[in-house]
Amino acid sequence: MSILRKVFLVPVIAGTLFSCSEQKSNPSDRYFESGDYQQAVESYTADMKNKPSDVKMIYNRGRAYQEMGKLLEAQADFEAALNLDPTNFQVLLSLAAIQLEQKSYASALLYATKAEEIPGAPAMASFLKARALHQLGMPEDALKAYGNAIQIDKEFGQAYYNRGLLKIAMERTKQACEDFKLASALEYPGASEAFQNYCK
Repeated sequence: MSILRKVFLVPVIAGTLFSCSEQKSNPSDRYFESGDYQQAVESYTADMKNKPSDVKMIYNRGRAYQEMGKLLEAQADFEAALNLDPTNFQVLLSLAAIQLEQKSYASALLYATKAEEIPGAPAMASFLKARALHQLGMPEDALKAYGNAIQIDKEFGQAYYNRGLLKIAMERTKQACEDFKLASALEYPGASEAFQNYCK
C-alpha cells in the first residue's frame, strides 16, 4: 500500500462530549468520563425519554457508542443530532470521523467541508477534509486543506506529520522533512522516526 493511500489514525474529536456547567453533575457524563460506555449509553437513553430532542444527549450517546466500536449506532445518533442542529460543527466533525473510520471518504469529505464552512470551526475541520481528500487521491487539494488546518492551529502536530507523509508520496522530500521537523518539535508520535527515515 502506498503512503498516499495509507490510513492514518483518526483523532478523537476535541472535547469528546458536549459539556456545559449544568451538565457537570450529569451521571451519564460521569459514566462516559470514567470509561463505562455501556452504562453511559443506558443512562443517556433513559434521560432521553424525557428529552427526546436534546441534541447534547443524543450526541453524547453517539460518542459512547463510538467508543464501544458500535459505529452504525454512533452514526445514527450523530445524524439525528445533525437533523436537530444542522450547523453544529462538532456533530459534523464526528460524522466525518466516523466516515473516515468506515473508509467512506466521499461522505467524510462532505461532512468535513460543511463543518469547515461554519464560522469559528476548529482546525480539525480542515484536517479531516484533508484526510478525506488524501484518501480520495486528490493530493494537491489535500495539501491545501492540511495547510488551512495548520494556519488555524500552528501547533497541530498531526497535521504537519500527515502533510509530511503526503509530500513524501509526492516526492517532495525537502518540504516533507520540514513538516516532520515541526511535528517532531511538537512531540507528535512517529514524527522523529519519519525524519530519521526520510531526511538523513
